[in-house]
Amino acid sequence: MSRTRRPTPSPGSAITSSPWVVVAIGVIVMVVLLVVALGSVRGRRTFPASPTDPAMSLPGLPTAAATSPTATGGPPSTAGRQVVPGLSPRSTVLPARPTPAVSTGSPRADARPAPSTPPPQPPAPPSAVTGRYAVVSSFDGGFIGEVRLVNTGGAAHGWTVRLTFPQGRLVTAWVEGVEQGTFGFDGGVFTYRSGVDLAAGASVPVRFHFEGAGTTSPQSCTVDGVACAGR
Repeated sequence: MSRTRRPTPSPGSAITSSPWVVVAIGVIVMVVLLVVALGSVRGRRTFPASPTDPAMSLPGLPTAAATSPTATGGPPSTAGRQVVPGLSPRSTVLPARPTPAVSTGSPRADARPAPSTPPPQPPAPPSAVTGRYAVVSSFDGGFIGEVRLVNTGGAAHGWTVRLTFPQGRLVTAWVEGVEQGTFGFDGGVFTYRSGVDLAAGASVPVRFHFEGAGTTSPQSCTVDGVACAGR
């Protein structure tokens, strides 16, 4: 009988038939490579150690002696004083402002002088125009009266006539022969002011019509403050 030879399995066929073996081998290789890499990193420094830096020293600040002028006419020297950068070596303290002396014996400069009292006015000269009261006519319930004015002075002069009648009513008033003035009746007082000045030496009558006065004689009659004659 002849023997039949079995075929010998190849190593590659075993690996192919068992794929987990390939995975396990790959993991083992990666672990080994990682261990080798870590060992090489620990064995050497990535950055060389820098030598210890010496303490940093600041340059000394310049003194005022280095900046003081050498000329004899310059500002006073500030030797021995440190000059802070950015500041002037001169003192920035302002001198105290002197307090003005207050004198108790003299008045204040801004005090206003007291207003001076105006001198008294000289008395007005007496009027040159005089008046005489008279009744021109009377009738039942009223009358017409007049004040005849005379300028005894040497120049033309204005005038004002005032008569007081506590009762009654003023109907009208007028001046004979010259330009009319202004008149009114208020509070029982009749007032007539001249329209033009009365010439020197001239005479003119001021006439008025009253009703219900109860009398033909006024309580008072004045021309420029002087009492009339004829009452």
